[in-house]
Amino acid sequence: MGLKSFDPKEVSVIFGEVILKGFSDEMISVSRDNSAWEMVVGADGEATRVKQNDRSGTISITLQQSSPSNDQLSGIAASDELSNLGLRPFFLKDNLGTTLYSAASAYIEKVPDASFGKSQSDRTWVLKTDNLLAFLGSN
Repeated sequence: MGLKSFDPKEVSVIFGEVILKGFSDEMISVSRDNSAWEMVVGADGEATRVKQNDRSGTISITLQQSSPSNDQLSGIAASDELSNLGLRPFFLKDNLGTTLYSAASAYIEKVPDASFGKSQSDRTWVLKTDNLLAFLGSN
C-alpha cells in the first residue's frame, strides 16, 4: 500500500450557493447527533438492538475572522431570521479521497460569538440538519 496524501485545499465545502473559503486550522467537523442503533437490555439480560431513525447532524465550520465567507453566512443568517429563508443544501467532499457528507436541507443554528484582540480570532458557524448523509471514506 502506497503513501497517501491529504491536502486541506482539496476539501470542498458548499452551503447553498456559498463555496466556503478562509478556513482556520480546525476547518470543519461533521457528526451525527445520535447513534444508528441502541442496545436495550431487559431485566432478565435479554438484549435487543433498536434502530434509531434519527439522522440529524451537526456541522461546525471554523473560519478565520478575515474570511469573506463570514459575510455570506451572515447574510444567510439574517435572511433566515427575517423571512425564514435560511434552509440550504450542504455538501462536503474530499476531492483526493472518497469522503462525502451531504444534507438536502440545513440551517445556521446561530451567528457565532466574536472576539477582537491583538491577533485574528476564529468564527465557528454551526449548521444543523435533520438528515445528514455520511460516507467516511479513505484518503
